[in-house]
Order: sequence, then structure tokens, then C-alpha cells
Amino acid sequence: MSEDDAEGMTYAEAGVDIDASEAATAALVDAVADVGNTTDYAGLVPMGEQYLALATDGVGTKLLVAEALEDYSTVGIDCIAMNVNDLAAAGVEPAAFVDYLAVDEPSEELTAQVGEGLAAGAEEAGMALVGGETAVMPEVVKGFDLAGTVAGLADEDDLLPGEAEAGDALVGFASSGIHSNGLTLARRAATKGDGSYHDDYPYDGYDTVGEALLEPTRIYTYLLPHLHDLDVHAAAHVTGGGWTNLSRMGDYAYDITDPLPAQDVFAFVAERGSVSDEEMHRTFNMGTGFVVACPEDAADDLIAATDGERIGTVRDGDGVEIRGLTL
Repeated sequence: MSEDDAEGMTYAEAGVDIDASEAATAALVDAVADVGNTTDYAGLVPMGEQYLALATDGVGTKLLVAEALEDYSTVGIDCIAMNVNDLAAAGVEPAAFVDYLAVDEPSEELTAQVGEGLAAGAEEAGMALVGGETAVMPEVVKGFDLAGTVAGLADEDDLLPGEAEAGDALVGFASSGIHSNGLTLARRAATKGDGSYHDDYPYDGYDTVGEALLEPTRIYTYLLPHLHDLDVHAAAHVTGGGWTNLSRMGDYAYDITDPLPAQDVFAFVAERGSVSDEEMHRTFNMGTGFVVACPEDAADDLIAATDGERIGTVRDGDGVEIRGLTL
């Protein structure tokens, strides 16, 4: 380990302890365990011969970047994406979305831009945007917060089994960048020392650092027809916790032999924050936003029909092996 790695930033030191967060979430789940059925990505309510599937999520501290740049045009897409991608990982087509926007003071510019992003995301995901709630709460919220809930209907056969099998191929789908996870660490790295979101971005593709961080989360619902047609066993939406999310497909070893390239924004965060490779892979998607586990022959068909690429194999064991790391 280099001196920079030893002294580099971590997600926990930036303010988000993943282990503590997972423990707190587990406590909440235990407290409501008898309320209904759940998968790793959605809650399921039996509705006759179908299931009502629900998922809820927000945009997180990416909102602070939007606020600093006074550009709220893409965070609505993030809000949609973080929800519908979870449903997609369960095999469910999203049907409708409801949002919740809390602000410390009313702003027509903010609400209009957020609304435009929500509408764009809903259209891409192929679902209805059915309104929501805007609350003005200056004593509770500083700035603004944005979250939402997605609903979908699924037949039993539509639901993915949710469990990978040893010998499965892993097919990965590129992310668009950082998405909406790990921004607490990314923001700290970007503003380290005299750094600013308005600084020139040192790579191609964006004018400023803030623009690179605001690149909206990619939506993966276009994969659902292919997941239903093929013998897909499980899928993972690579969100908070980075590559450790693959373990949500079952207790196996996930051998990532051919990872997709990570966008330059990850190199920027690692360099500016002196963040170790392991911490980067435990925090960020590192170039891959969605992963599918399926038999070899199904993998070939999935790759032929989509923009996915073979990235590895499921084996007996545990953990994730990627780029010389064991997570």
C-alpha cells in the first residue's frame, strides 16, 4: 500500500459508513419483517395472480452538486433511475412513479427543472408519472431533497429467481459514470483543498468537475424484455456498496475477469482524494451499473441482443474478485 493509499479518503471518513448503514437497514427490516414479501430490490404484494412490486429511493448528496451549480435539470432522471433499476433487477416492468420533493423555500426554477428531469426519466423508463408531493419545510430541510416510489405489476413468471448458479456467465452493462451513489466521497475528493465543482475537468467530455459528477444515472429498463425471454437467474443493480452488490445474487464467488472500463471520473476521484482501489470498488460502480447472471448459452443471446458484455463467471465460494482485488 502506498503512503497516499494509507492516508487517502474513505467513504466512512467522508461521512457514510457502509457497514453501519447496512446494520441500521437490517434493524429496520427486522422490525417490519412480517409486513410483506420482499426481494433484494423490491417489495412484493400478492394481487390475485400478480404481484404489486414497490421500490423507493432518492438522489442522495448528488443534490448538493446540483445546488452548487444551480443546475437541477438532471436530478429528476437520477431519482427515476435509482428506483426503476431496482425493479428491473427483480424482473419487474415499472408502471407508475410518485415523487416527493422537500424544499426549505419555494423556487419555480428548481421545481420546473426537477419536473423536467422526472418527466424525461419516466418517458425513458416507459411508465406514468402520476404526480407527487412538494413540501416546504424550512425547519426540517436545508436546501432540498428529492425521493420517490415506483410501482409495477408482475406475473410470477416475470420475477427473476434472484439466485445465481455456479457456472453462470456474468454479463455487464456500462454505467454512465458515478450515477447516484458514493457522492459523499466523490464530493469530498472534488472539493479537497481549494478544489471546486467549477474547476476545469481534467479529461474530455465535460467542461467542469461538477458537470462530470452530475451526469445522470443510466436507466436499464430496456433490458427487461430480454431478461424475460432468456433463462436469466439473477441481476444486480450496482449501487451503494459498489461491487459488493453482486453478493445480493447469492453466496457465490464472482470472478470478474474482463471488467468494463471505468470512466475518467473515477480516476479523477481516486487521484484527487488519494482513494485506494479497494475503497473505490467498494463505493462506486467503476464503470458497470447493472450485472446479469445467466447460463452460458443465454449469455451469448443476451449479448447479441443488447449492449452487454461478458465480464466474468459465477463460481463456488464467496466474495468478488476484480482487478486484483478481493471484496
